Amino acid sequence: MKGFTRENQMFSLCGLNCGLCPMFIGKYCGGCGNGNQSCKIARCSLEHGAPEYCYECECYPCEKYEHVDEFDSFITHRRQKADLEKAKRIGIAAYNAEQSEKIQILQELLDNFNDGRRKIFFCIAVNLLELSELREALAQIETYTKQTELPVKEKSLYAAGVLQRIADRRHIKLRLCRKRSR
Repeated sequence: MKGFTRENQMFSLCGLNCGLCPMFIGKYCGGCGNGNQSCKIARCSLEHGAPEYCYECECYPCEKYEHVDEFDSFITHRRQKADLEKAKRIGIAAYNAEQSEKIQILQELLDNFNDGRRKIFFCIAVNLLELSELREALAQIETYTKQTELPVKEKSLYAAGVLQRIADRRHIKLRLCRKRSR
């Protein structure tokens, strides 16, 4: 969208964690304000003085956020509002530091435990689980998989199981919620 640019490509204007998105990771998307398709929230931002994050707008939360977490795109939207609130509460520098660690954990999962079928699953898990839970999961995964030489498929299955058990404790579904076509 003409005139809409952003410095922070890890965290979007609307609260999506772009750094954890499979489209961004695969370099299919340039991120928010970097050659992406036009978006109603970006257009709204320009109309309201171009705040860096929606929570900085005097109208936030507006009607654009009423049902934002019901359906996902390439990345989960379920924590979008909560992540905006967290970034506002702890500050964007601290939020980005957490996101940077999450990106490192995701990269570790993708590099060492992805059998070619778990990219989206790992992206969702890293996005929805807390950093402490991800550290716990990675420690369990690495401890188990270093004990014996396992094929990638078995390592991947084990890693997914660990993440799923942690998600189950918190009643978190590790899948995208797609809008059903009528």
